[in-house]
Amino acid sequence: MASTLENQTKTHTKKGSSAPTKPFWAWIVATYFGAGALKPGPGTWGSAGAVVTWALIAHWLPANLHIAGAVSFAALATAIGIPAATLTARACGRDDPSHVVIDEVAGQMVTLIAAPLTWKAQLAGFILFRTFDILKPWPIRRLEQLPEGTGIMLDDIGAGAFGLICLQLLLRTGCLS
Repeated sequence: MASTLENQTKTHTKKGSSAPTKPFWAWIVATYFGAGALKPGPGTWGSAGAVVTWALIAHWLPANLHIAGAVSFAALATAIGIPAATLTARACGRDDPSHVVIDEVAGQMVTLIAAPLTWKAQLAGFILFRTFDILKPWPIRRLEQLPEGTGIMLDDIGAGAFGLICLQLLLRTGCLS
């Protein structure tokens, strides 16, 4: 995959510049259709976009497919997000640019796996994910050290896993009823 990304980056450079440009698809994916360009807090906008998108998708899915649907959404966002984040980060010359929010989308979806579609559960999942994503407790921060899009994505997947565990504990103890 790395050689494919290198070839794509090398073939998309600005005229008269050695700096790579990002393919349009990578910008669309990395910014989650432009949510990453919103201010303040582009990561929060990306997470909110994931919650809204999931609510719309889940509304049309049979209830017995909600867990598989959330897992699939998170996996797809991760699989497409790694190369998109890599190309977009290379193009702007930053390790983890704030406008790349596909990582928040994937992490938010991990937190929402097996969560009911109630406003309390969705809001709690949103708050938990954002908290873990911002604080990055050990060992989440170490995942940022992975190269390029992998590091951009996996620290948020880790924050999503922490959020998932906490949200399930809150749901199972009746704190969100």
